[in-house]
Amino acid sequence: MTTNLKKSIFKGVELNSKNNNTEHHTSVISVDELIVRRGQRFTVSLKLTQAFNPDLNPLTVVAATGTSPSEDRGTKSRFGIPDNVMRSPSAKAIWNIELHKNSFPSMGILILTITPAANTPVGQYVLSVKHQDQEMLLAKLVVLFNPWCPDDWVFLPDEKERQEYVMNEQGIIYRGSRNYISPMNWDFGQFEDSMVNICLKMLDVNNKFLKDPASDESARCNPIYISRVVSAMINCNDDRGVLQGNWGSSYAGGVSPSQWNGSYAILKQWFKTNCSPVKYGQCWVFAGVMCSVMRLLGIPCRVVTNFDSAHDNDANLTIDVYHADYGVRERESKDSIWNFHVWVEGWMKRPDLAGDGKYDGWQVLDPTPQEKSEGVFCCGPASVKAILNGETDLKYDVPFVFAEVNADCVDWLVKANGSKVIISSDTKRVGKNISTKAVDSNKRMDITDSYKYAEGSEKERDVFNYASGNNSFLRTARVNALSDMEFKPLSMRFEEVTKPINGKDVHLNLVLQSTTAKQLSINIGVQALTYNGKVADNIQGERKEETLQPGKDLSIPIRVPFSVYNKYMMECDSMRVSALVAEKPGTEYLVMNNVVLQNPPISIKVSGEMRLNREINVEVAFMNPIDEKLKDCTLTVSGSGLMEEQKHTLPDLLPNTRARVLFALVPYKIGEKTLIADISCSSFKNIKTSCTVNVRP
Repeated sequence: MTTNLKKSIFKGVELNSKNNNTEHHTSVISVDELIVRRGQRFTVSLKLTQAFNPDLNPLTVVAATGTSPSEDRGTKSRFGIPDNVMRSPSAKAIWNIELHKNSFPSMGILILTITPAANTPVGQYVLSVKHQDQEMLLAKLVVLFNPWCPDDWVFLPDEKERQEYVMNEQGIIYRGSRNYISPMNWDFGQFEDSMVNICLKMLDVNNKFLKDPASDESARCNPIYISRVVSAMINCNDDRGVLQGNWGSSYAGGVSPSQWNGSYAILKQWFKTNCSPVKYGQCWVFAGVMCSVMRLLGIPCRVVTNFDSAHDNDANLTIDVYHADYGVRERESKDSIWNFHVWVEGWMKRPDLAGDGKYDGWQVLDPTPQEKSEGVFCCGPASVKAILNGETDLKYDVPFVFAEVNADCVDWLVKANGSKVIISSDTKRVGKNISTKAVDSNKRMDITDSYKYAEGSEKERDVFNYASGNNSFLRTARVNALSDMEFKPLSMRFEEVTKPINGKDVHLNLVLQSTTAKQLSINIGVQALTYNGKVADNIQGERKEETLQPGKDLSIPIRVPFSVYNKYMMECDSMRVSALVAEKPGTEYLVMNNVVLQNPPISIKVSGEMRLNREINVEVAFMNPIDEKLKDCTLTVSGSGLMEEQKHTLPDLLPNTRARVLFALVPYKIGEKTLIADISCSSFKNIKTSCTVNVRP
């Protein structure tokens, strides 16, 4: 018996992945898997076993994504040659197909030019093709946002900015304090192996998807929605998110946030452990990881640092800080001022706020779990333009971010009987040196003026009052809080004697000046401070009685020995030096300065020119700068495009001796790359340096 099997009309398919991905700026992700950007055409070659006559036998293609593909939701699109396909009258995100001029229909050779709609939901797609009465799989592909497409809500017109905010796998995150800004290289690694799967997995385990998969998948057309989902998924406070935060003193069971050098190791660990949270993160880690995910998805993104960043817990635009009569913070306040706080900005249109594009552009997104937004630990997108103009009635979370860069500060003295007296107020302290990496450069770019008008200007106060007026009780609360404040005729400041360096004694002078003679009682305190403004411990304190002569500087030397501060500063970011000065009788003054220690140097030497897939030797060297043996020394080196992370154990290091570590690496991507080295030991934690190299073919 013989069986007549109908011969397939389809002879073969060529996805042209390498060429398509190059055109779509995704060849850095893969040249084998088809990854395209919406709103931009790609070509697929289809060979038939017979001539193609579209008038006689049309070709129909279906693109589908998600659990319940639907034309009405935009997760399914039917299109064809000719385009007389029957589709839903309310179909969204309709794809387009054309027959390329280089096709040979009479020979059954079809070059199909396919364009996903510019509002297509991002994600994994299956394309199927039907011709005559036969159907087959045409392609599996991934569709991403397209900042090169003018019709996409994430369109970014400047090519250098696209290269920086989408394509650059290395960046700089700024930490420290407003007077000691410290750049830290961060390896975004958004195009490393499996990053597409990792980021799509993140979307598929978010709570909105678990609650209503079809609606979530449909909403993935919208960068506003996606960015809000990603903001929630980077922390694990109320979902299967990536990172667990830890602002304590113990990092048992995980990794100290300062130890991380990039995003990929974190995301890979989360993915490989079935979406178990990675321990631990703090704000710059949350922001760095979110930037990697946004760039992979195609949403332009940059990391931003706000120095002297307010956390206004009670939403009255005033940060109240309490001190005891010896100058140390008397009790924890729900309000706080962080030395710095790091978030990201994503670039997108905001038609949900205005039809004229008024609020388009950079939007603040903060994945650090601070406060809930609509019941979820996420923040943003908040239009930077809305923040600048104090439009705190706009979504999402504009009041919270406005306070971070604009809140007024009030310092209170809590006396022994529990009474409180305002000792200082400052309308200019919060929101300083707002920083991001410059485009096509490793320089710092100050973007403070995009968030706020010049401090002390009439416009800045008008905006502050307008923002207060958009909330029920803010303006009244602030006026009442400052009504008793007087300006005191005493000038106080700290001066550096030498640059503060970790491993050496810190020397400062407290300089006081007045137009009248004063008998003063001076309490000087030094505290170890975490970056989010929490006092970890008291390092030292002293009390002095001094006479201040009119018109003459009184300079009081302050010395903080390394032997005293070292154990407190191992897990802290800065030391706060404060002076509470009491005039006899009665009037008190307060001055504070946050000192960030500069770490001892590490050197990196590369032996020769780096070439793709060729081994090269690298040397990292570190000198022990202190008069005691360094123990438990480790070196960690990493760099996307250059090497997998390596860890090296170093021998104990005697005083004034140098450790050298030689290792080999084989670069696997061309272009400018960054090698990051991190050394930890018994007296220093996570000293970092970096080296930028250009890998040639």
